[in-house]
Amino acid sequence: MTNSPTISTRMERDLHARVAIDLGAQSCRVSILRWFEGAPKVELIHRIPNEPVHEGGHLRWPFDSILAGLEEGLRKAAHLAPEGIASIAVDGWAVDYVRLGKDGRALGNPFCYRDERTTAAKEMADRIVGDESMFAHTGAQPLRINTVYQLIADRTAGVDPRARWINLPEYVLYRLGGRAVAEYTNATHTGLVDLQTGNWSCELLKQLDLAIEVFPAIVAPGTNIGKLYGPLAELAAFRDTDLIVPACHDTASAIAGIPSKLDGTAYICSGTWSLVGTIVEKAVVTSDALRAGFTNQGAAGGGFCFHTNVNGLWLLKQCMETWRADGRAWDLRELIAQSAACDSYPGVVPVDAPALLLDGDMPARLNEQLAICGCATIEDRAGNEPVFARVIFESLASRYAAVLRNLEQILGRKFVRIYVLGGGAQNDMLTRLTAERTGLRVETGNVESATVGNFAVQMASGEALGGPLDPISIRGWAQQLSITE
Repeated sequence: MTNSPTISTRMERDLHARVAIDLGAQSCRVSILRWFEGAPKVELIHRIPNEPVHEGGHLRWPFDSILAGLEEGLRKAAHLAPEGIASIAVDGWAVDYVRLGKDGRALGNPFCYRDERTTAAKEMADRIVGDESMFAHTGAQPLRINTVYQLIADRTAGVDPRARWINLPEYVLYRLGGRAVAEYTNATHTGLVDLQTGNWSCELLKQLDLAIEVFPAIVAPGTNIGKLYGPLAELAAFRDTDLIVPACHDTASAIAGIPSKLDGTAYICSGTWSLVGTIVEKAVVTSDALRAGFTNQGAAGGGFCFHTNVNGLWLLKQCMETWRADGRAWDLRELIAQSAACDSYPGVVPVDAPALLLDGDMPARLNEQLAICGCATIEDRAGNEPVFARVIFESLASRYAAVLRNLEQILGRKFVRIYVLGGGAQNDMLTRLTAERTGLRVETGNVESATVGNFAVQMASGEALGGPLDPISIRGWAQQLSITE
């Protein structure tokens, strides 16, 4: 196999299992990598359903429930791996965080990025540092969900602005015994990392009156941040387990999990959000990139994930929840199949319209957008659910095509294929429409690509022996790994 890493002498002596935790906005997953006759095999062993909850007038994550579910998954892993577990690494969604009290415990459940408290915070920050200056300095698209605006919003939400904070994947590792750190790929999503230094921007922190002393130290992906301790460490499999930060942002992990070269390739990480873009060597901070909604986020092994956030399968999930509450539950695969059989649909909607980013009664929100676009609306009754689904898929594919045209223009290069990752890789209707609208070859990757990338970074970090990660090593390990459920 070209560029596949060889198993080092160290690995031959110590073919222990490894664990990857992937925090998702719809489910959190625990997977285990074990060795069978010298070959690595990955298995998804535990899922924890997840969604934000309304609490005290805000939208928050039920993190106590998530942590309890993760402990159950880790105990399953220990049972499956009597040979011992060498390391645990955690990736997840970006921008959200936990504030820590003086005792190191969480001050409360973390806010969800969809909570509307950041609207006023962004308006205030914009008066101090405009979008163009923020983008040029950090490379991060200045979205109201970014950590920077959440930290500012804490001041008016009754949260101590001088309490230490830590992003969610790193927080899980901290709870397991690791140091409190900010992994680089995840930190770049905060909107507060200086492109030139790769560290927190003292200039921005001063301008926005954010206390540097409560910020965790930034570390590179693949860094070992300590040993597992506590009750889990009493289990035989966990008596000498390292805690590793992979590419903690799940998109960076998903891209690391692509098993082939990325020349001429765009990617779509299709899940709750659709992240549409490509890998670039240097950050692109032109005014065109800013206006088109692109962002530059750190990639495992160097370079940047240059993409834009497009609303994703959140739209369909919200519709299905509305229908389920009305006694019209649907199997997802059946809904997709019936959407493909729809003879007609009223039109497409702008999937990134602000109203479609909020939760609650999504069919009504879609109809509102159809009406604004001058299209007929869809009666929300039994039997019309596939029509709503078809509108969502057509609208997403049209948006993907527009983003990719912008991307080619900004970078001055053409793509030959699109690599689709995540849950959307299983949606034959959406991938077919994407190929039709873009005119590009569409290939589908692993549904659990973030987990594959998580493990690939763990394995590559063992080969790096504390030095920089080798992107060829990461890609080679991604080639070797497979998922089974």
